[in-house]
Amino acid sequence: MISPLAFVHPEAVIGEGCEIGPFCYIDKNVEIGDHNTLMNSVTLLSGTRMGSHNTVFPGAVIGAIPQDLKFKGEETTAEIGDHNTIRENVTINRGTAAKGKTVVGSHNLLMEGMHVAHDVLLGNGCIIGNSTKIAGEVVIDDFAILSANVLVHQFCHIGSYVMVGGGTRTSQDIPPFSIAAREPVAYCGLNNIGLRRRGFKPEVVEAIHNAYRILYQNGKLLQERIEEIRNTVPAIPEVQYLLDFVTASSRGIIPTR
Repeated sequence: MISPLAFVHPEAVIGEGCEIGPFCYIDKNVEIGDHNTLMNSVTLLSGTRMGSHNTVFPGAVIGAIPQDLKFKGEETTAEIGDHNTIRENVTINRGTAAKGKTVVGSHNLLMEGMHVAHDVLLGNGCIIGNSTKIAGEVVIDDFAILSANVLVHQFCHIGSYVMVGGGTRTSQDIPPFSIAAREPVAYCGLNNIGLRRRGFKPEVVEAIHNAYRILYQNGKLLQERIEEIRNTVPAIPEVQYLLDFVTASSRGIIPTR
C-alpha cells in the first residue's frame, strides 16, 4: 500500500500493513513498524524509528538534523512510539551527542505546526497544542497537556497531569498535577478537572492539594517547606513524585500567581 508517487529508500525497513501516500519521502536508515499511515507529503529522514499504528498527517517532517550548532553529524535517532497522531507540519528533530535521541512515547496527540527539538523526552498520553514549540532537552512527563502557542525553554521539565494555558512561556520547571498560565508564567492551582477525569481518588487529590498549599506558602525556605510536606502530608506515591520533582529541579519551579 505504497503510492507509486512516494520515494522509499531501498534500505528503509517498512513494517506490515503500512499506508504510504503520494509524495512521501522515506530516507535510508529509517525503520517503521506495522500499520502506520503516512498521508501525502510526509518526510521521514535518516535516524527515524517509528513503532506501530501511528497516523502522520501531510507536511510532517521527522528525523531532521538538530537545529543546534553543536551538532557535528553524529549518528542519532528520533524515536516515535505507538498509536500517536502527528498532525500537519509537525517537526521532530533527532538527537545530538547530549542524549543521542529524541523520544516521543505512545498515545500522544501532536497538533498542527508544533515542534519537538533535539533530545526532547516526551512521555505517553500527552496532548501538545497547535504551534507549540518545545526546545532542546526538555522533558515532559506522561499525560501533560500543553495548549496552543506554548513556548518551552531548553532543559525545562514539565510534570505529569499538567495543564499549560495557551500562549504561556516558561523558562522554569512546571511541577506535576498543576495548572500553569499567565504572563509571566505562574502556578494557578491544582488541575482538579484533569485529575478527576483521570480517575484520581478524592483523598489523593486532597493530599496533593495540601502538599501544594505548603509548597507555595511564603516565609519559609524551600527545604523547610519540603520537610513540612514530608512530616504532615500522607506519603503516597503522588506526593513523593511531587517532592522528587521539586528537589531534582535544576531550573527552579514556576512561582505562584
